[in-house]
Amino acid sequence: MQIDSIDDVQTILAGQDYVCGRALATVVFLSLKLGRPLFLEGEAGTGKTEIAKAIAASLGRKLIRLQCYEGLDAASAVYEWNFAEQMIAIRTAEATGGADRSELKSELFTEDYLIERPLLQAMRPQEGGAPVLLIDEIDRTDEPFEAFLLEALSDFQVTVPELGTIKAPEPPIVILTSNRTREVHDALKRRCLYHWVDYPTFDRELEILNARAPEAQDTLSREVVAFVQKLRTEDLFKKPGVAETIDWAKCLLALDVIDLSPEVIADTLGAILKYQDDIARIEGSEAQRILKDARAELAPA
Repeated sequence: MQIDSIDDVQTILAGQDYVCGRALATVVFLSLKLGRPLFLEGEAGTGKTEIAKAIAASLGRKLIRLQCYEGLDAASAVYEWNFAEQMIAIRTAEATGGADRSELKSELFTEDYLIERPLLQAMRPQEGGAPVLLIDEIDRTDEPFEAFLLEALSDFQVTVPELGTIKAPEPPIVILTSNRTREVHDALKRRCLYHWVDYPTFDRELEILNARAPEAQDTLSREVVAFVQKLRTEDLFKKPGVAETIDWAKCLLALDVIDLSPEVIADTLGAILKYQDDIARIEGSEAQRILKDARAELAPA
């Protein structure tokens, strides 16, 4: 699909039930237009990962996800050799008196025994066009991996020593996300277009909830969003993201809840708060107070 404007970005993402503000749509458009990686930073649950999925689905591209974690190294992100298959080939050659050692070695390190990991997959041609490469939670890795990634994204190529350098015929659409558990090095950020994904306003979050849980009645949706918005102003260890708002609304629908009550909130707090200390702090009179404040803001002037 051809994307010629910022409005096009908002339209195609809306088709995937992703409600996108003008600022985010602008940086997505520029990333696609200029072929620059997009670095999305923000609190967990604000939709950073979802936008990569929505872009891939709307453009009809394959989504390749590299989930980052502490200790991730270049080899794990690029490729590894299928040692089990290589050992079978060695044993078979030995049993049948097959190829000599040098010939066998050259046969073992070929594409037939190569297991491609996300970065190498993203450099390969894909049906429908260049894939969307999601490098998720880059802040969980360490600086050596960042340095390697910077090099790989600069030239869109990776090297397998036994096979040589593999360069992408068409650069993938690259989206990096970070929950800012640590600062990512400036050199990597400079390679990308940057956008901070913040918690949405009431109206935008309501729009998101209506898109993701359209079966919810308007009264319930408004109360849910107002309550979560108020909850984010409390002193919590982990504030609920938009993902938790959607999960909570779906839980309430499964319980046939029509509107919020302190009892219902107490029973379902685990859908929006993920730490016991936060739940203990909000239970009881605090939940009642927050609900009262939320309803007061919803009341017509």
